Amino acid sequence: MAKRDFYQVLGIEKTASAEDIKKAYRKMALQYHPDRNPGNKEAEEKFKEAAEAYEVLSDPNKRQRYDQFGHEGMRGTDFHPFTDVNDIFSTFGDIFGGGFGGGIFDEMFGGQTRQRRKAGNAPGSDLKIRLRLTLEEMATGVEKKLKVKKWKVCETCRGSGARGGHSTITCPVCNGAGEIRQVSRSVFGQFVNISTCQNCEGEGKVVKEPCTTCKGDGRVQGESTIKVNIPAGVSEGNYIPLRGEGNVGRRGGPAGDLIVVIEEEAHPLFTRDGNNVILDLIVSFPEAALGTDIEVPTLTGRARLKIEPGTQSGTILRMREKGLPNLNSFGRGDQFVRVNVWTPKSLTSQERQQLKQMAGSENMTPRDGDSSANSDKSFFPRARKTSP
Repeated sequence: MAKRDFYQVLGIEKTASAEDIKKAYRKMALQYHPDRNPGNKEAEEKFKEAAEAYEVLSDPNKRQRYDQFGHEGMRGTDFHPFTDVNDIFSTFGDIFGGGFGGGIFDEMFGGQTRQRRKAGNAPGSDLKIRLRLTLEEMATGVEKKLKVKKWKVCETCRGSGARGGHSTITCPVCNGAGEIRQVSRSVFGQFVNISTCQNCEGEGKVVKEPCTTCKGDGRVQGESTIKVNIPAGVSEGNYIPLRGEGNVGRRGGPAGDLIVVIEEEAHPLFTRDGNNVILDLIVSFPEAALGTDIEVPTLTGRARLKIEPGTQSGTILRMREKGLPNLNSFGRGDQFVRVNVWTPKSLTSQERQQLKQMAGSENMTPRDGDSSANSDKSFFPRARKTSP
């Protein structure tokens, strides 16, 4: 079954603001919430559909790709359709204004909101790592192995934090609530101050006998080797999220994500311009005057390039589809070769005499209207002279 347009799903225009998108999703989520529609599969599917639309349209980068390529543009991103409504709560719960088990869902459904995590199961933090790539690696794609220092599950207690298999007990301070409520009265009425229980750190349970290896934390510092596949056509600033490869949570909490941020290494020969690359090529005067067939480097090897007779210094030659591929789409950029005619710094007496003889030739003298460079102006606009 074909997916509906995400803007139609939320009932908004394509010009909708971020706040309009948020309000529309909030309205639909409340309308089709599973607790309001128990056993209604159609309402549950609409609830998931609205969440998918919000995930894409609330992210500026994903929204731009979706506007340009539609649903096909989501391939190769971290977008995945929701299969479980609990995933929706854990992903977008903050939009409804409450912490775990709180906020607008509690108001609408009598505090019976699904718990998005269990006590003692707080997720671990995300990690970010910068990965430097060469232009060649960006052009072809590459698999990299990354060594990452992070919090890992304690092998001694298998993440429970308890020694010898001893279980946890209900926190005696908050009685398992994970929070402390203090009621105070004033002339303005009754106030309830809610704070996280410091004894169990909001988990509602404490370890009776802590593991001697992790001291009850359920995790230890370690190092992992992680493989990441870099697709062809990435650019500096692109990032790849690796789900579940970040720090593991305390006492069995799920791991966060590892965000791999792409950086570009400076290249000794090429300069990148979008998906195009620029190469400065030095040729001799005889080669420029007589023409030649020369071998030049490209991102994927060496290729032949024809230099026409009379080529001027500064001429831009285009080598089609020798640049970088378009990320997640067809086609690739070009390679532009800027010809620079080399002038010798020292001459023999015979060479000097020969040049003097040629200098008197009519063909060796520039004519009015001759361009110093037959460049591709559409790519390299010529600089204009300004008055001093």
